[in-house]
Amino acid sequence: MSETEQPPAARAEGVRKVYGTGSAQVVALDDVTLEVPRGRFTAVMGPSGSGKSTLMHCLAGLDTVDGGAVYVGDVALGGLSDTALTRLRRDRIGFVFQSFNLLPTLTALENITLPLRVAGRRPDPEWLSTIIDTVGLRDRLDHRPAQLSGGQQQRVACARALVGRPDVVFADEPTGNLDSRSGAEVLRFLRDAARDGQAIVMVTHDPLAAAWTDDVVFLSDGRIVDRLAEPTADAVLERMKSFDRQGADLEPVAAR
Repeated sequence: MSETEQPPAARAEGVRKVYGTGSAQVVALDDVTLEVPRGRFTAVMGPSGSGKSTLMHCLAGLDTVDGGAVYVGDVALGGLSDTALTRLRRDRIGFVFQSFNLLPTLTALENITLPLRVAGRRPDPEWLSTIIDTVGLRDRLDHRPAQLSGGQQQRVACARALVGRPDVVFADEPTGNLDSRSGAEVLRFLRDAARDGQAIVMVTHDPLAAAWTDDVVFLSDGRIVDRLAEPTADAVLERMKSFDRQGADLEPVAAR
């Protein structure tokens, strides 16, 4: 990497994560290496128990690793104190959850700006206005979550994740509680954010959702076993079916 080239927004290098001990031991991640590029929308897919949520949690600093290393930008998470790690998650990582996680007593605007206010920062007015227009909720900013549809609530959550201009945004099944139209609105917003330079990582089981992304990374038994660029829903579905047929015979692949 040259002196002027930025590091990936996040990356895992030979990451291993194990739960339990002895006969109850489960290897959730097995020597996983993955780069999350800036300006790309990446989906992580795999069957239940494949390690996709564990990978996201480790990349986001929500869980520790038992081997290898995780970086956000050029910062190694393993070397940070709890306080420094909390600060990094607050300032450089955004989150979008399936359950929205909005505070019911706050308005849409207050929910969007809450992380900045907690950090003692004021939002950039121009960027905040751009985000509000992008999610299409300018006429709903004074409404509380109960007064918004599910799709509108998730768009508020997306705006909240992006308003602080984090290095990377992690989205965990962000369309899981939405109908197809609302889900498409959220996915379009995430795709457009990536095209504007944001790094987005989405865990999903839905081939239709994955078709909105630039790259799909497939996990099986804690290993990256395939990846697909410029995916279509049909291509993703065929890959998932092939994993079901091949099972444990899948071999890990490089994921850079």
